[in-house]
Amino acid sequence: MNGLSLTPQQEKLKALQKLLPEVFAEDKLDWEKLKATLGEAINFENERYVLNWAGKAEAFKVLQSPTSKTLVPAKAESIDFDKTENIFIEGENLEVLKTLQKSYFGKVKLIYIDPPYNTGNDSFIYPDKFAETLKEYQERVGDKDEEGYMTRDGLFRKNSKENGQYHSNWLSMMMPRLFLAKNLLRQDGLIFVSIDDNEVHNLRLLMNEIFGEEHFVAEFPRITKKAGKTTDLIAKNTDYVICFSKSDNVAINKNTFSDDGYKYSDEYEEERGKYKLSQTLDYGSIQYSPSLDYEIELENFIFRPGGVSNLEMIERKKRNPSSDFCWRWSKDLFQFGLENGFVVVKESVKGKRIYTKTYQNATIGKNSKGYFVDIIERAKSTSTLEFIENVYSNDNSRKDLDKLFDEKVFDYSKPVSLIKKIISNGSNAHDLILDFFAGSGTTAQAVMELNKEDGNNRKYICVQLPELCDEKSEAFKAGYKTIADISKERIRRAGRKIQIEIDASQQNAELRSEKTELPKPDLGFKVLKLADSNFKQWQSNPGKDARALVEQMKLFVDPIAEHATIESMVYEFLLKSGKSLNSKIEDCNDYFIINNNELVLLLKKATPQIIEGIIARKPQKVIALDSLFKDNDQLKTNSVLQMGEAGIQFKTI
Repeated sequence: MNGLSLTPQQEKLKALQKLLPEVFAEDKLDWEKLKATLGEAINFENERYVLNWAGKAEAFKVLQSPTSKTLVPAKAESIDFDKTENIFIEGENLEVLKTLQKSYFGKVKLIYIDPPYNTGNDSFIYPDKFAETLKEYQERVGDKDEEGYMTRDGLFRKNSKENGQYHSNWLSMMMPRLFLAKNLLRQDGLIFVSIDDNEVHNLRLLMNEIFGEEHFVAEFPRITKKAGKTTDLIAKNTDYVICFSKSDNVAINKNTFSDDGYKYSDEYEEERGKYKLSQTLDYGSIQYSPSLDYEIELENFIFRPGGVSNLEMIERKKRNPSSDFCWRWSKDLFQFGLENGFVVVKESVKGKRIYTKTYQNATIGKNSKGYFVDIIERAKSTSTLEFIENVYSNDNSRKDLDKLFDEKVFDYSKPVSLIKKIISNGSNAHDLILDFFAGSGTTAQAVMELNKEDGNNRKYICVQLPELCDEKSEAFKAGYKTIADISKERIRRAGRKIQIEIDASQQNAELRSEKTELPKPDLGFKVLKLADSNFKQWQSNPGKDARALVEQMKLFVDPIAEHATIESMVYEFLLKSGKSLNSKIEDCNDYFIINNNELVLLLKKATPQIIEGIIARKPQKVIALDSLFKDNDQLKTNSVLQMGEAGIQFKTI
C-alpha cells in the first residue's frame, strides 16, 4: 500500500502478464519478445487509422498519473449514513474516479453521464499542453479558497470556439475520464453518454478508441423540445444518447409490453394477467386442411368453421369451391385450450363464435410430453427511437425541478423519465449505477423512483464538482453556494417526496383493507468529499534544497498529516485496500473491524492486550499505524510474529 491510486497501465500490464507471461522479464515488458510473439499481428507502419488531437499525449500523462487523494465522510450532510448504500461524492471527477479504481474496479453495471456539450460557452477542467505542465495542472485542480471551496478562477478554462484547440481541449477533458470509467464497468456493463451536434462525431470516435468499435451499441436521438429555436437555417430539436458496452457479454433489457387490448379478467388473472380476444378460432387467414375441419360441440351448440350449418357450407362451396373454412387449432390443441381457459364463446353479429384468448403473461407451449401453459413476460426490443417522445424532452426536466424547488436552481438538467428509461433498460435488481457528471442529481432521483416503482434495490454513486454558483443566480440567492449543494438538496427533497407517496399508498391500501407490503427503497445517501491524504506523501525527487530534504526525512518520524482524523483514515484505508465505501465498519473502541474480520484497522493505540484481542478474532489482515509502536519495538516484533503464526497478514503504515 503506497498511498497512491491504482493506475490503468498497472492493470493492463497485470492482465497482459497473465495472458502472455513469456514476454515479461523481471516483471518488465520485453518489447522485442512481444514483437516476436505476435509477429505479423503488429502494425509496424506509420500510416494507420487513428484519432489524434493536440494535447493527446499530455492527456495520457494526466490519465496515467496516480492520485494520493482520498474521500472523507460528511455525515452531517448525509441521510441515514450508516445504513444507506447510495453515495454522493463531492469533488473533481477525474481525481474521484482515480480514488475509486481499486475499490470499484469492475463493479459498476451502468454509467450515465451528461458532460459539457462544448457549445463554445462551456468552462471545464482540462490539461492544456501549450500552457502548463502536468504538475501545474494537478496543482490547479487542487486550488481552493479560504473557505475550502474549489476556486473557479484558474480551475476552469473557458473553451470558446475561437480557441485554436477548441475540439482538442474537449477531447483532452473527456479521454481520461472515459478511460477510468471503463475500468469501473463490469464485463456486462453499459455506458450511456448524452451529447449534441457539437461533439457527437468526436465522441463516437473517442469511444471507439476506448471501448472498441465492436462494442458500439446504439446512438439514440432525443427530442430536446418540440419547437426549435428561431433560425434562418434548420431548427435543432434533438441531441443524442450514445451507448457502448464493456464487452460482448451484454444485453439490453426489453421494454414492458403495453397494449390496452388486455382488458378482460378471468380466474387465471393473478398468474396470467388480463387477456384480450385476439381472433375467432376459424379466422380465415389459414390455408385449408381437412384435419382442421371438424365439428365442435360446446355449450349445447355445434360449431363448424365459418360459423354456418352443414347445409349452408355445402351451398357455399357450390358457389365458390375455394371457400373452404377450417379451424386454426388442431383437435388436441383445442381440447387443451378449452380445459385450460384459452377459449371462450361470445355472441357476435353472426351469432355465437369461438374466440381464443391471448393473455398478457401466458401462452400455450409444447414439448415432448405435449402441451403446457407457458408463463412468459411479453416485452418488445428497445428501439433507437425510444427518446423521440416529448416525455423525454427538456420541457419535462424543468417540471421535475419545479416539483421540488420554488426557485429556478439549475439549467440544462435532463428529465428524470429519460434516466429512468436508460437505467431500466440497462440494469437489474441490485446493480450499481454511476454518474460522474451528476449536475443537479437527476440520476440519484431516477434510481430512487425506479426502485420504488419496481421494488428493486439498485444503488448509485453520483459525483459532482463543488463548482461555485454565479452570485447573480437564483440558486445562489436561495442559499446554494455550489452546484453540489443543489445536488444534495435535490436528493433529500426527492427522497422525502417518494416517502410521502409510499405512505399515502400504504394508507389507501389499509383503508381498502388490503394487506399490501409496498417497496421500501433506500432513500438515504452517504456524502463523501475529495480531500488530501491523511498521510504525508514522499516525494521521489525533492531536489537539492536542504530544507526540503529535512522535511522529507520527517516523514519517517511521523507520516500522519496534521489534518488527519481517525474516521477519515478509516475511509482512506478502505479505498487503498480495495474495500467498498459501504463496507460494514464495527468500532471496537481500540480498533475497527471491517466486513466481519476481512480487515482490522489499529489506529488509536497498541498494547499486548489489544493485540491478543485482535488475534483472537482471527481477521484476514491487520493494518496498524507504525507510530503506535514508536517507543516499543518489542511489541511490534511480537505482533509480527504472533500474527504470522496465526496466519494473519500484518502491515504497518
